[in-house]
Amino acid sequence: MNKEYNTVRTTSSSEAPDEQPFLPINPFAEPITTMSTTNPIRPGDDDMIDIDFQNATTDRSSNGVMNVDLVNTHYDDFQTIDWLKDLMRDRFRHRLLRTKSYQSLFNKLLMYHDAWSGWLCVLLVGLSAGVIAAVIDIGTNWISHLKQGICLNAFWLNREQCCWASRELQYDNVNSEECPEWFTWPQVFGTYRKGPGEYLLSYIMYIFWSTIFATFAVLLVKVFAPYACGSGIPEIKTILGGFIIRGYLGKWTLLIKSIGMMCATSAGLILGKEGPFVHIACCCGNIFSYLFPKYGRNEAKKREILSAAAAAGVSVAFGAPIGGVLFSLEEVSYYFPYKTLWRSFFCAMVGALVVRSINPYGNGHDIQFSIDYSVPWSSFELLPFILLGILGGLWGAFFIKTNVWWCRFRKNSRLGQYTIIEVVCLAIITATIIYPNPYTRMSMSELIKRLVSQCRVEDMIDLCDYPSAQFHNGKIKGSIGLAGSGVHQAIWKLFFALIVQVILVTFTIGVKVPSGLIIPSMSIGAITGRIIGIITEQLAIQNPSFILFRHDCSKDENCVTPALYAIVGACAFLGGVSKMTVSLVVIMFELTGGLNYIVPLMAAAMTAKWIGDGFVRGGIYDAHIELNGYPFLDNKEEFNFTTSAADVVRPRPEQSLLLAYLTQSGMTFLEVENLLKETTHTSYPVVISRDQPYLVGQILRRDLQIALKSQKMQRFRLSSNVIQFTSSSEAAVNSDYEVDNQNEPRFTTSSEVIRIGNLLDQAPIIVTDQTPMETVIDLFRKLGLRQAFVTRNGRLRGTITKKDILRHIQQLNSRNTETTYYDS
Repeated sequence: MNKEYNTVRTTSSSEAPDEQPFLPINPFAEPITTMSTTNPIRPGDDDMIDIDFQNATTDRSSNGVMNVDLVNTHYDDFQTIDWLKDLMRDRFRHRLLRTKSYQSLFNKLLMYHDAWSGWLCVLLVGLSAGVIAAVIDIGTNWISHLKQGICLNAFWLNREQCCWASRELQYDNVNSEECPEWFTWPQVFGTYRKGPGEYLLSYIMYIFWSTIFATFAVLLVKVFAPYACGSGIPEIKTILGGFIIRGYLGKWTLLIKSIGMMCATSAGLILGKEGPFVHIACCCGNIFSYLFPKYGRNEAKKREILSAAAAAGVSVAFGAPIGGVLFSLEEVSYYFPYKTLWRSFFCAMVGALVVRSINPYGNGHDIQFSIDYSVPWSSFELLPFILLGILGGLWGAFFIKTNVWWCRFRKNSRLGQYTIIEVVCLAIITATIIYPNPYTRMSMSELIKRLVSQCRVEDMIDLCDYPSAQFHNGKIKGSIGLAGSGVHQAIWKLFFALIVQVILVTFTIGVKVPSGLIIPSMSIGAITGRIIGIITEQLAIQNPSFILFRHDCSKDENCVTPALYAIVGACAFLGGVSKMTVSLVVIMFELTGGLNYIVPLMAAAMTAKWIGDGFVRGGIYDAHIELNGYPFLDNKEEFNFTTSAADVVRPRPEQSLLLAYLTQSGMTFLEVENLLKETTHTSYPVVISRDQPYLVGQILRRDLQIALKSQKMQRFRLSSNVIQFTSSSEAAVNSDYEVDNQNEPRFTTSSEVIRIGNLLDQAPIIVTDQTPMETVIDLFRKLGLRQAFVTRNGRLRGTITKKDILRHIQQLNSRNTETTYYDS
């Protein structure tokens, strides 16, 4: 009697021929049609159980194409995807849709829907990212001003909006609004007189609200979404590299990160909200991808949507759609085909348009730091611009080393167990330090906006205290003479603000709240740039006949624009930390609108990268990827060592571990089940026999587990049943199959044979043990491999995974070999 089990239960002639199979499909294996009524019964085939997981039904269409049933490819948490297999599955699905489109109008419409589903998905991502970014910006402005007071007549307005229609609007020495409609907290409690009591009450309320906001943010993260902490860019970079982190791009992470970002930024902590926008946009991309099975069921295709979402995140954060696309291409994306470039551009454009329509900044622009001057820069200014690049590179190296050291200390000490206490103490210390200085009390975004703006005639702030300045049409024409006392006081306040931000940002980045590094780095760079700009300006005024200033500076007009130095400094310091170049320059001129200043930005960014690379390899995101032990194989780094695959293959010859493998025939059900219990590999090699370990293919652990589970449901005596990784058609063709395996254990005819050969992938990636590791690494990078099998003289010797390569590179770079990589 010939038994056929094509699904989890026994099929019969009365069942529908198009019933969906339970077990996963291998679209790379040859489709097999099992027909028990026509298969001849051969000697030895009695009690055969063929599990031919049908890739096709027995019906063929008029053009000879089989109907193929596709299912979702599943990866477990903390695993690496197989780029090559996933892209092949998508091409297989696309060919099937194109073939079916000739059968009916409905199928043709399905093909058209499949073609434009990618554009529709990125459209939804751009719209949602733009709306969320605008809401976060509006909410952050309101909550930030809540620390200092409230608009009693309309509590939903921030200080700037509250004073718009005021007839008694005034500005303080840092250009902050003051009006009767805006009530400070001492005024709310009935204290209207200026003095020590009023200052102390304002001080206490500032610390109180900062602590409340920080505590709320860390509680939300700890209780509801632990993945919502940090900027998310290192993890997004790892995910786009092919790693699976379940829940990191979920709806709860999206919600908690959005709310927590507003609270953490408003608490006054030295962190930014622009970096986490990339994480939020990728959450939107992940959620919307499940509306389209083309992307939701294929991890490799989903990463095309995530790359476009990353571009939209930068676009909505800075109003820089072109810079967002370049950021995704240069910094985070691993696989970036040509069509993804256009979809990323479209997604970033939609996000920028939405932000501009909502106008969260209240300036009529979709950018935060819009400048309205285009003063030409002089050739001698390249020297201070390069100096800013050098300082930016040194700052980047210092911050990366100190922040990674502190994060490692937090991770390995008891401090990491008290995340809430750490954030609360940090908020209290930060609020206590930053309140007395008006340049640290204001938000860093507002500070950068002040520093990159040129002085106007109506500005009465310290930075614009030039007693003999000449103005024309509301704009400064020349600074004839020395700077006033207000400028000197502003320089000292900015210097102390620089010291405070440099120290606090080192301990803040890495705490368990949503936090970004982009704005703090830009703030530190803008402060440094403005100080150097003022010094250069004063040198040019006092020494007009000096050789550097003689040709470009005249006695009647100033040739130095200090605000420009703030822009260049922000670019240099951000470049020193992130090691970005092209995308950073584009983001900066889109962020400010300063198209005339591309060359200074390029000079500063390149200098910062060169100096930073001399001290630290990679940027802050790469450092945190390495710190967290994520299996990310950077495709930009070069491998300059002369090792071979034999130096990396596992198991190592000196180890007592044995290689886990399956034989093509001759293994009992119990043996296979014990192998799965004793090992945790994601896939297993299949060889001909124990005496002839020649590789014939590989099988996924999940497929094998489901196959065994489905057989247990049949309630047969399974312990002695034989599992063969060959199909019935292969067994019929290979008539010498029994002869070639004389050394394998012989089973009695009463033993049932279970064939699951259709789950076998017969095209694994194979390298020899003498293959240079440079070649092996190129294979993993360009093909996106999860693992490769190593052979010697055709015999299987072991395997190499991406994590094995990362360990090998780390050992060769004389790094710490005790890593925290997840088990494969």
